[in-house]
Amino acid sequence: MKILLDTNIIIHREANKIYKPEIGELFKWIDNLKYSKYIHPLTVKELERYKDPSTLDTMSIKIKSYNLLKHQAPLGEEIIKVSKKIDNQENDINDTQILNEVYEGRVDILISEDKKIHTKASLLGIADKVYKIQNFLEKVTSENPELVNYKVLAVKKVDFAEVNIKNEFFDSFRLDYNEFNTWFNSKSEEPCYVCYSDGNLSAFLFVKIENENENYSNINPVFEPKKRLKIGTLKVTGNGYKIGERFLKTIFDNAIQFKVEEIYVTLFTKRPEQEQLIEMLEEWGFTFHGLKTTQNGDERVYVKLFSRENPVNLEKPKLTFPFLSRKTDKYIVKIEPQYHTELFPDSINTREDIRKYTENEPHRNRISKVYISHSFDRNLKSGDLLIIYRMGETTPKKYSSTITTICIVENVQKNFLTFEDFFNACNRRTMISKEELKTNWWDKNPNNKPFVINFLYAHSLPTPKPTLDDLNRLGIIPDILNMPRGFIKITNEQFNVLIKFAYKL
Repeated sequence: MKILLDTNIIIHREANKIYKPEIGELFKWIDNLKYSKYIHPLTVKELERYKDPSTLDTMSIKIKSYNLLKHQAPLGEEIIKVSKKIDNQENDINDTQILNEVYEGRVDILISEDKKIHTKASLLGIADKVYKIQNFLEKVTSENPELVNYKVLAVKKVDFAEVNIKNEFFDSFRLDYNEFNTWFNSKSEEPCYVCYSDGNLSAFLFVKIENENENYSNINPVFEPKKRLKIGTLKVTGNGYKIGERFLKTIFDNAIQFKVEEIYVTLFTKRPEQEQLIEMLEEWGFTFHGLKTTQNGDERVYVKLFSRENPVNLEKPKLTFPFLSRKTDKYIVKIEPQYHTELFPDSINTREDIRKYTENEPHRNRISKVYISHSFDRNLKSGDLLIIYRMGETTPKKYSSTITTICIVENVQKNFLTFEDFFNACNRRTMISKEELKTNWWDKNPNNKPFVINFLYAHSLPTPKPTLDDLNRLGIIPDILNMPRGFIKITNEQFNVLIKFAYKL
């Protein structure tokens, strides 16, 4: 397979100082899979414009280890149209030339961190061939589990003092904030969230609760008095695992626990990793508020309203996640026990061994997940609720089967034309292997192909969780001997009874 690497990837890889640790992981995977690494002649020209002579000499030597595309594919009519719509600088036009190589099929995949390249790829219908580092790592780790030879520990809550401040992971913070080390040491007794990959720190989160009397005079426009959760520090390196979403879940869970009205974060936009963080936050409902003036420069301020009083966005539920609407349809769906805790680690059964779930997988960390079904009832829509029913393992199952989780439907995908389309819709959001998806789902019933529900993992019910026996007694599932097949639609009244029972209201 031919992998074309954009200029920004080469710069991150070959520069004297590496600020994207995931670059090493990317190149390790490319080499392990024996893919061929290519660069474009325009990349060479761009690198030759480096101002630092020593860096230029080093870079000139290093890029000789890549395959150079000998011929540039001519631009076609469609890509010229897209270019005229998007490009406004010389570098943008060069990026279009690079993108054109994958558009014309001269290379298989392009890896780039450039936002405009990904926008143009979507307009050209080749988004599935253009990857950011994190997306590419997710793809290869899920498709080649036998090659994953390191362990990633789950997110842990520790004190600052337990984290090595000298770790190069924090170098980018030291660049942005002169006082970072002093600030970090002052927090020694306070909690933070960390994740390690193969012994290396790969993600870090610190959140702070602020009350109505907090001074926001250095933020313009000034905040109104509210109880807020501040994302004080957040950084995630790409390693093929969707830790960013896992940390978002942690942020939202804290916001619910402390009953805040708003979540906010301040950050610079000096590096691609910061711009990607902003993209992720915007995807989940954060919006630009203004600027915060500091001794290190102006930071951008992003805010997410966090109140049950605000309207829920049924069409785009991520924007108002984790809040849900009780005015939409609600369905109980069954999950077999061997799949349940893999998909819903926070909803673990009290009888299960939590040690089995200390290694991370993309499907465990994602808030966004999939449910695959052959059901004839395919009328679910965005904003509907899925009530997860974990099927029991022990007899009598009326006591071991439980309602564990409330989820929100993001969208429904059906009418797949090929297995690859179906697989791509499921990939990285499910623990089911590609072979099993083919044999047990796609090929199982040629006249009734499966469909996919994309949903958001919103709330885990408190322990003890409602059992099938409880559902029978509450009149939600009336027949104590049988659990109906497919999706079980319940009424608003039944849902309210279930929630009141689960939360002891």
